[in-house]
Formats: sequence, C-alpha cells, structure tokens
Amino acid sequence: MKKVVIAIIALIISGLGYLIYKKQENQSMNVQLIPREILFSNPERINVKLSPNGQHLSYLANLDGVQNIFIATTDKPKESAPITKDTARGIRQYFWLYDNQHVAYLKDGGGDENWCLHIVNIPTKEDVIHTPEKIKAIVYHVSPKFPEEILIGINERSKAYHDVYRLNIRTGEKTLILQNDQKFSDFIFDDDYNLRFATLTTDEGGVEYFKALSVDKTGKYTWESFMKIGIEDAYIPPLLAGSTRLLGLTRDGKVLYMLDSRGHDLNTLKSINLDTKVETILAEGKKADIEDAMFDPSTGIVQAYSIYYLHETWAYLDKEIELHLNTIKQTLKGEVNVVSRTLDDSLWVVADMKDDGPIGYYLYNKNNKTLTFLFNHRDNLNKYKLAKMEGVVVKARDGLELPCYITKPVGANGAVPLVLVVHGGPWRRDKWGFISEVQWLANRGYAVLQVNFRASIGFGKAFINKGNLEWGSKMHEDLLDAVIWAVKEGIADPEKIAIYGGSYGGYSALWGATQSGNVFKCAVDIVGPSNLQTLLANFPADWASSMEQWYRRVGDPRTVEGNALLKERSPLTHVDKIQIPILIAQGEKDPRVTQNESEQIVAVMKEKNLPFIYMLFMDEGHGFARPENKFAFYGIAERFLSNNLGGEFQNLTNELDKSTLISEHKAELATHFKNG
Repeated sequence: MKKVVIAIIALIISGLGYLIYKKQENQSMNVQLIPREILFSNPERINVKLSPNGQHLSYLANLDGVQNIFIATTDKPKESAPITKDTARGIRQYFWLYDNQHVAYLKDGGGDENWCLHIVNIPTKEDVIHTPEKIKAIVYHVSPKFPEEILIGINERSKAYHDVYRLNIRTGEKTLILQNDQKFSDFIFDDDYNLRFATLTTDEGGVEYFKALSVDKTGKYTWESFMKIGIEDAYIPPLLAGSTRLLGLTRDGKVLYMLDSRGHDLNTLKSINLDTKVETILAEGKKADIEDAMFDPSTGIVQAYSIYYLHETWAYLDKEIELHLNTIKQTLKGEVNVVSRTLDDSLWVVADMKDDGPIGYYLYNKNNKTLTFLFNHRDNLNKYKLAKMEGVVVKARDGLELPCYITKPVGANGAVPLVLVVHGGPWRRDKWGFISEVQWLANRGYAVLQVNFRASIGFGKAFINKGNLEWGSKMHEDLLDAVIWAVKEGIADPEKIAIYGGSYGGYSALWGATQSGNVFKCAVDIVGPSNLQTLLANFPADWASSMEQWYRRVGDPRTVEGNALLKERSPLTHVDKIQIPILIAQGEKDPRVTQNESEQIVAVMKEKNLPFIYMLFMDEGHGFARPENKFAFYGIAERFLSNNLGGEFQNLTNELDKSTLISEHKAELATHFKNG
C-alpha cells in the first residue's frame, strides 16, 4: 500500500490571514453538550429479533466495545449472554434459522464488503464460517420446511455473478443448485427450495424476469420470459433506483407479490395468481410510493403496506392486523414498526420510533393484547434534551416539490449556522426519526437541513428519473434552492452555511466546494467520489448487472459525449475554483468509492496549496463502523465546523490515538486541533 501523506494547510478566510482555532460560544442555545461517546458509540441494544418459536430474544449489543449477538429468554430480555466474540468492526446483520438452535450472520473484512457467512450454534457457541474468504456470500432463502438447510449464493467462480448452493448448516455440505452461466443477478425460490424466478438485466438497462419451467438431471433449467421492466421502472440492486420489483411468494408458492410502477408514476402493490395468471392490484401509492409491506409469517399472505412521504403511514388489508396495531398505538406515541414476529405470529417485537429520543422496543402478545416494554436502544440519551425534526416541502426553481427535513437547535432564536446534510446513493432518501448525526449537529448549535433532491427514491418514478444525467446540475440546484428557502425563512444565517455528506453526499460536498463557494463556508466529504470517470471504472465486479443503469443515469464512458459529461461533472476537473476549506475522510478498504477518489483531489489541492484536511482510516470501508474511528472523525469534524461556522465543540482527548488513522495523520491533527 502506498504511503499517504497528510496535508493540513492553514485555512485562509476572506483575506483575514490564518484562522485561529478557538472555541466559540454558541449563541443559539443554552443546553447541555451531549458527549460524542454517547451519540456515536454502538447502541446499547439494536436489531432485536425473536426466535421462530418465540422462546428466545436476540439483539446486537456491546462486548468489550464491539457489537456482537446476544441471546436472552423472552421472559428475561435483559439477562442476556453473547454468542459471538467479534473483536473488529462488529456484527451488523444477522438472522435466526428455523431450527431455533442456530443464528447466521454476514461479516466482511474491514469494510471490503466481501461477506462471509457465519453460523453459530447457540448452545455450544461454536461459530463456523461456511463460505470462502475474499468472496461475497448472499443468502437467498430460508424455509421452515428445511430447518437445517439454507440457500446461498457464492461468487467464487465468477466475481460478477453468484452461483447458487444448498447449504447444510450442521455438516457444512454445499450442493450446487445452479451454475449461473446465464448471468442472472437475483433469484426467487419457494419454501420447497424450488427455483421459481430469475432476474436478468437487459442491454437497455432494464430487467427481464424469467420463470423456471423445469430442471433436468444435470441441473440444467428450462426458462421462459415472464415479465420485462424498462429502465424507467426497473429496480436493480445495488442501484435501487427503480420502483418495480418482485417481492416474493406466499408459503404455498401459488401467489407472487410485486411492486409495479409500469403505467403509473407511483407504484402499486400487486398479486399474481400463478395458476390462473390473474393479476390483482391490492393498493396504490398516494403522494409517495408504497415503501414496505407486512406478510403473515406462517402463510406469506400480505397483510398491510406503508406509504412514506414525510412520515410513514400504514394501511391494512387484514382487519385483525389493523386491530392489533391500533391497540399498540393507543400506548405508543411515536411511529410504530413491527420489527420481528414468531412463526406462529403469537409474539411481536415492536419499535417505537421518535425523532427526539431513543428507539423503544416492546414485546406484544397477540393472544392477550399486552404490550411489555423491553428496553431502549440508547438509554443514556434520556437525560438530554434532543431536537425535533420537522418535515417540510420546498419548491425547486422549476416547481418540483422537494420533501425535506429541518432540525433546529433546542432553544434556537432567529437565524443560526446551518449544515446541509446530503444523503448518499443518490438513489436513497432521507427519513424522519432519530439520527445520531443530526442530533450531534443540532446539539452543537447548527440547524440541519436534509433534502430529498430529484433522483431520491420513494416519490414516484418521474421524481427519480428527473435526476438522470443531472449530477452536479439540477440535483445540485435542488440543494441550493432548499438553502435559499432556509435563509428566507429566517432559519439559516447566510454567512454560516456548510455542505456535508457521505458517498453521493460527499460528491455533493466536493461539488459545492468547487461551484458554490459563495454559498458554503466549508465542506465535509465522507467517502465521496471526486472523479466520475474513475468512479465508474472501479466499481466492484459484482455490480456488473447494474452498470448499464449507472451509464444511463450518470454518464456513459463508452461514448465521447458521455465521457465529456463525466469529466465536466467531476469535482476534480474544477479544483481551481475551490476557495473554501474541505475536510475529506476516507476508508482504506472502501470497494465502492475507492481510496483513489479521495487521493486524486487531495494531491491536486496539496499541489495548489488549497485548504483541506485529509483523514484516512485503515480498516474502514464505505463509511465508518468502529466506534473509536467515529469518535476521531466526529471530534475533528466538529472542530472543523466550529472554526468555520462558530458552533460548539467538545474538546479532543485521546480519540486520535485510539483510532486506526494513518499514523502520520495522528500527530499533525492533534497538533493542529489542540484544545484552547
């Protein structure tokens, strides 16, 4: 690995000379500073799940500061014990197996997104890795009919596409189901582990679903085309830009559910009877797309669906489910989500979602309609006053309505410094609720503006497709229009505005620094691309199925015009225009936005003596998972923002020493950001 040199240059603001780093009083509030360790440590308990038989409860919690899987009996949820002993970046995703004796989880190597499948025997705590290193495993299906077997994908033979295997969790034996020579990107199985549907991306950037008709003794399948979806509708992971996709089958395999936006702007929830071919529209999106659905765990029949505009609202196809949810809502005051259900559906885990407090988890007994509090995800937040998040709609200059969220500091009077936080993707969206990063900024005295700019998902396919080829153009204008709104509303001080984000949000921060230095006083880029040509050229191999959509939505490097567009919309092309300081943070193992994206722009800024700070974390990927690295990054970031916008900050202690920053960075950062 090449040595990376940090360059921290004296930040020159408006010809006033070197900026003196000092603590500045926060004029907008007089509330207690929330320590970074409380906001950015791992949650006390998160990702709560019931075992299929309801006898046990599991969640992720800290073991020696690292997030691991804990198990408790359902009647004593706080008397838990760890069944894993990860000592690195922690476990983020796991699930129960139907034998009620095993839990499976996926874990990568330092953020490289090569997911290995682990299966843990709960009684013995034996942790077995069932897939090779340096490959990406996918879990396709888990069935209660085969409690000792699961269906997985492995891209060992081809990095771009996954072969399908049937894995015995006790013996470790893997049986090949499909050698994926057809370059399918996804599969749907029934509970008998029959392969029913496969997804193939088209040359035009859409998808074609194929139905499996038969399979011979050699494992060769016969297929027929089942459905074609154009690029304007198609949902292709990891892009996630479309609003049409197959959801899955009922337990008996007779009915297929899907979300479908063909012929509509907003999508519909549809069922397809595979015997009669009858298609039935069960629900339609209203003002926003259908976001989620609830399915009966024993039958797989859809029972409810949600629509998410500024807030999530649920509608019910099953009257009994509606009755139970209404009973729960009489007690809980936040937005209610059912996060886990037993196989017989007798017990639920319910999350009470709030914007100004921790997530509360409850156990709901359907038989007697009792709701029992389990725990909060961050109990230590309860002693602090948190800020409220308000949903607003801002009109862009062309009249497009942009759903946004504004969070003001507690006790703010008049205009205050503002941080524009840009979401990643860009085919993602901002939502209402508790967000540590937002509360951190508000607590330091900043108003926080989050914008669902064109290309954000969830607001209809026209809204998504208005972002095609608009990186650095109309998508950026949407952000500026929202900032103008915040200034006109008297929320934001126009002289103290920062742009901040990760991934696409990091790109926006770099682009804002090159194009809108008259609006923003500083920029924070976390794992953001600086060169769109090299970004597209270096995506992971298993993103091959989504590349046609990337080319058509961002810019096509295969054409002269597309290459010119990618170059023109790259922040690296416009480095000479940078006049504001930039904080750049990067994960060394990021497979999506590689280290080269940050280093290209850092090298040019250093050569041109432009103001920047660069932080490279050695065992992080596309975002930071280790708490010690979060503490270091947010510690530097809040000093950086304070020095440019005037908000509060918590003094640094030994956070840099404990982080996995490049060793050369630590001493220079500590010297530059010394307390006082």
